[in-house]
Amino acid sequence: MPSAGGRLIVEADGGSRGNPGVAGYGALVREADGQLLAERAAPLGTASNNVAEYTGLIEGLRAVLDLGREAAQVQVRMDSKLVVEQMSGRWKIKHEDMRRLAGEARELASAIEAAGGQVAYGWVPRDQNAAADALSNRGMDGETVRRDHAASRAQPTFGEVRAAVGEVRAAAGEEQTTAGEEQTTVGEELFSTETDPTLEGSCRLIMVRHGVTDFTRSHKLDGRGGSNPPLNDEGLAQASAAAGAVKRLIDRSGPTTVSVITSSLTRAMQTGGAIADALGLTPEVDHDWDEQAFGDWDGQTMADLVTHSGDELLALRQDPAYARPGGESRNQLTSRVNHALARAVARGGTVVVATHRLPLMVVLSRVLGVDSNRAWSIATAPASLTAYEFWPDGGVQVAFVNDTHHLHDLEDQPSTDPGADH
Repeated sequence: MPSAGGRLIVEADGGSRGNPGVAGYGALVREADGQLLAERAAPLGTASNNVAEYTGLIEGLRAVLDLGREAAQVQVRMDSKLVVEQMSGRWKIKHEDMRRLAGEARELASAIEAAGGQVAYGWVPRDQNAAADALSNRGMDGETVRRDHAASRAQPTFGEVRAAVGEVRAAAGEEQTTAGEEQTTVGEELFSTETDPTLEGSCRLIMVRHGVTDFTRSHKLDGRGGSNPPLNDEGLAQASAAAGAVKRLIDRSGPTTVSVITSSLTRAMQTGGAIADALGLTPEVDHDWDEQAFGDWDGQTMADLVTHSGDELLALRQDPAYARPGGESRNQLTSRVNHALARAVARGGTVVVATHRLPLMVVLSRVLGVDSNRAWSIATAPASLTAYEFWPDGGVQVAFVNDTHHLHDLEDQPSTDPGADH
């Protein structure tokens, strides 16, 4: 019997100019009669074709959930025989990145199936996947697309996400984290103090802003799809210091599962990589933690923008729907960061996220219930730590913000960084 969610078609693709090279994904959702419901595309930084293709699949399945159609019979159509055969269980997955991405896709498919839906995979020739291919090329060009042509449901609460994940895992007889690691109960005899911060709760989220780059010091905008500079020598030292601070914090906090997630931008991957090395872990990349895409303003200095584009700069900061050509709005940024946050919290244990100034502001705005404009008043310096405690009922507490004690021995470290992430 057909499910109450009806029948949907997901078309997905991804590409890399260089393999690995500049990468992007594209995905869309249609009704069975061809009516377009949702479109997704975004840049992925430097990645392989296979990573981009898997990401397109993941975002297509996530769009089904965004639309509130989790009970649908979903037919996935892709021109990647590798992804189709691996997701169908006919080919083995040998590469670690592919196993991780396939696991994320299966978790989304499990959420659909737990609601009474079904997901099936089918290969199509490339010329029959032209719409998704065009979207992936827009992603490779640095453009972010997020359009729903049908009413989508409200953002899930943290409690709803954790409950849904728990139900899916219970139905599958699993007691594991997203990464396949055994869940460990967090100790209850932990206390937070101003001088020795520790965390408690079902999920302890430690967010680390990346260290400085040459763009940071010259106050140039650099968002998703931009120049993507690496950490400079000062930034590398900051990342090392932040890694030591995170390790000490986790060591004091008692037994827990730990995972490290980074954005796909180089400076965050280097910062998160230093943290993961200190913890003896392998970091995972989630591009939804990327900095906002600034489009045609990437590489521009704040001083020049204030002088020549003051009104537009004010609109970018204050109008959540305003986006630069080729960039994304605050609303688009908020949507993807909220999804990334929900996935991180659903892991449980301790989760470390290496990210950027504006994603940090999105989380602070949501947790504190303040307008995003007001969040500009909260300092989050390069290589600073901000931490939260989340509980299964959706409760959340800010443990500390903008902790930079580990940087005091480094020279010329600023305490704040005005403006957007650079």
